[in-house]
Amino acid sequence: MTDQPIRLTAYSHGAGCACKLSPTELGEVMQGLTPATAPDLVIGRANGDDALVWRRPDGRALVATIDVFTPIVDDAASWGRIAAVNAGSDVFAMGGRPMFALAFAAWPREHLPLSLLAEVLEAGQAAAREGGWVVAGGHTIDGAEPLYGQAVVGEVDLDRMLVNDAARPGDVLVLTKPLGTGLVTTAVKRRDPAAHRPGGDLAEIYEAALAEMLRSNGPAATAAIDRGARAGTDVTGFGLLNHLREVLLASGVAATLAVDAVPRLPGVDDLLARGEVPGGTQRNLAHARHHLDVEAGIGEDALVLLADAQTSGGLLLALPAAAADGLVTDLVAEGHAAAVVGAVTGGDPGRVRLVPG
Repeated sequence: MTDQPIRLTAYSHGAGCACKLSPTELGEVMQGLTPATAPDLVIGRANGDDALVWRRPDGRALVATIDVFTPIVDDAASWGRIAAVNAGSDVFAMGGRPMFALAFAAWPREHLPLSLLAEVLEAGQAAAREGGWVVAGGHTIDGAEPLYGQAVVGEVDLDRMLVNDAARPGDVLVLTKPLGTGLVTTAVKRRDPAAHRPGGDLAEIYEAALAEMLRSNGPAATAAIDRGARAGTDVTGFGLLNHLREVLLASGVAATLAVDAVPRLPGVDDLLARGEVPGGTQRNLAHARHHLDVEAGIGEDALVLLADAQTSGGLLLALPAAAADGLVTDLVAEGHAAAVVGAVTGGDPGRVRLVPG
């Protein structure tokens, strides 16, 4: 080891959720697996929902998920906190309340000090505690690449869930966080560390991305359900286009997406111009292209952003038009960069029409 600061991102092949298998690759794997069935399995993997839901004998229900990824930033504590927030998001995205979690970590112990692993674990516990759940245990292995995440279990009201198959024609689409974290974290990984430190050309967008990745989706989910939302998902490694498609396919509907209305992190256009695009984003777009109808005037950079592999991204919600403006107003007042970004329509299930405005 040297006295130079350790760059955790140098030990990972991809940044955060951009290291996931592509939607195409995952589909190839999953099509050969027999779906699990059980009388009390309310929601499994059939519709691509964010977490499974299991009915308990007393009529209540458990919601459970797992999410693990490689370092997305160089700071160990920030990585641990982002990973915890990201894992809990899947429970919130179902309308649930996280209760406890088991942590998982892989660590290249011959190359990275164990003190850094302790920082990751402690920060993950702290973020979970702030989000309302307890990290009660976990599992670690010696691995070639650093990994950290949590398996989170919570409770959910079966009458107040957010699910993929409940979007209806006439609903409005709301996105609660800006896009661009995949582009930002890729730039951070590729550039000299000075670029994202105070005074560097990435400092402003890095701080904005960090703030959004650390923002819990819990308050947004609660506000959406209170406003009548029943369909929704969080936007993570498959990008907005592919997560939207999961909702549309499950619901048997199509959608129109207003490209200019989609919120984006400050400075994203510059990163797109520089080609700071993660491989996961490129794979996402290749998968999504076949399901898009793109109007004139929408350039390639806009498509890349819509497919950008997000880590700890926002919620994509479908809810009645009469409630959407009120929800956005509430969320913006609380500091969320929320916006109405489109509408659910009839038509070919899973098809997305991209329009400029």
